[in-house]
Amino acid sequence: MWTAILLGCAGCYLLKLAGLSVPSRVLERPVVARIADLMPVALLSALVGVQVLSAGQALVLDARAAGLGFAVVALLLRAPFLVVVFGAALTAALLRLVV
Repeated sequence: MWTAILLGCAGCYLLKLAGLSVPSRVLERPVVARIADLMPVALLSALVGVQVLSAGQALVLDARAAGLGFAVVALLLRAPFLVVVFGAALTAALLRLVV
């Protein structure tokens, strides 16, 4: 068990060190800068998709998907962040109450 933990720590450290070792001329390229700007959005979107649409190994559509749908529409209408969050939660809660 401790071997796996120590190997994981070493791997994380080496990965961080590799990122810090990249020369600045590589990071100044427009393509690299654009990818670095979009990467967090893509990773967060993937995380949201997995959390909303999965239950173990199965793909499900339930109240969480309706809440996400509300959030998407609210964001497209440029609603404030708190309205998006509370509206999505309220949508999911009311749908769970009804079903």
